[in-house]
Amino acid sequence: MNLWDNILVAFNSIKSNLLRSFLTLLIIAVGITCLVGILTAIDTILLGMSDSFNRLGANSFSIYPKNLNFSRNTGGRAEKKSDVISFEQAMRFKENYTYGGVKTSVNTYCSGNTVVSFLGEKTNPTVRMIGIDENYLNVSAYDIGVGRNFTEAEVNSGSHKVILGSDIIDLIFNEKAEAAIGQTVRIGSIKYKVVGALKSKGAAISNSSDRRVFIPLLNAKRYYGYDERNYDVMSAINETNQIDNAISAAIGELRNIRKLKSYEENDFIIRKSDGILERLKEMTTQLRIATMAIALMTLLGAAIGLMNIMLVSVTERTSEIGLRKALGATRQNVLIQFLVEAIVICVLGGIVGIIFGILIGLLVAKLFNSVFILPIEWISLGFIVSIVVGILSGLYPAIQASKLDPIESLRYE
Repeated sequence: MNLWDNILVAFNSIKSNLLRSFLTLLIIAVGITCLVGILTAIDTILLGMSDSFNRLGANSFSIYPKNLNFSRNTGGRAEKKSDVISFEQAMRFKENYTYGGVKTSVNTYCSGNTVVSFLGEKTNPTVRMIGIDENYLNVSAYDIGVGRNFTEAEVNSGSHKVILGSDIIDLIFNEKAEAAIGQTVRIGSIKYKVVGALKSKGAAISNSSDRRVFIPLLNAKRYYGYDERNYDVMSAINETNQIDNAISAAIGELRNIRKLKSYEENDFIIRKSDGILERLKEMTTQLRIATMAIALMTLLGAAIGLMNIMLVSVTERTSEIGLRKALGATRQNVLIQFLVEAIVICVLGGIVGIIFGILIGLLVAKLFNSVFILPIEWISLGFIVSIVVGILSGLYPAIQASKLDPIESLRYE
């Protein structure tokens, strides 16, 4: 018998023991669904997060003072707070740091409990106000929906202009961004003219990303500046593969600006925008291992069940095996027949599991507004695992069947 004949015999055997075969197939399908579905869901979530972080700029990095908010005690000695990055230092860095056509932005936090009002409509005191320069929106991957960005002249003169986040537009302009442009809003007690409205970043990043207003950097310095005010620096480079070199150059430049001696440690830290994503990828590796362990335990139970069914099948078909051997079938023919039967059941269960696993991935992509990519590697893994389970669970019953004596088998009732 060739392979196709063995497969047809396997299907006939499955039909004759439909309920038992279906239950075993179902257990295998559940295991493969767990394996393919959860792994696909993890990849889909990571893909969505990668897209979100790329929109933030995977080629960017931010500079902060070290130990800005507290002092630490390390090795029995106190480590003092680092000095803030002053306005002068930040602006000097922006002017001097020109590595590879890098674009640098300076911004500062103004308030986190701002109220924005317009003609009787006003927000809750939960709006974040940030002072920015002309590069901030590009470096931070904010997109202007309507209107425009600040000009360099507006930033340097500290004019009373404002760019509103999408949540602010929705609250006080009834979701009509075009109607906001050119209007004068009151932020706290100060009036600002609206020059731009931002597109929504959505919940994939942070709900608070859309609940913000941006004013020119010098305007923020005028009303919110004080001696210990820190100014954040963010830089973005064109070539992602050059980011480590760009960071090294930034460290050298900032050390000079902050007048650090050669033996002194950096009193600032630099964070790449993709650092959190890389950490999440490391964490999901452990989740993948746990998923595989759970799925393999389920498949182990299915394999034991299938082995039991195949042993019962060998007993029930003893006469058939004797007849086949009497007609010239070799031990190898019988072994292959029963082994193929076990593999066919597992592969059918694997196909069902893979289909459900893909559907789970599609559902997760829909929930997270992510792009779904057909998980070829996990589909392949599902097929391979199904075949391996079929071989492991069917080999012993197949060997037992191949060892049966044809004369004794023909006498079996």
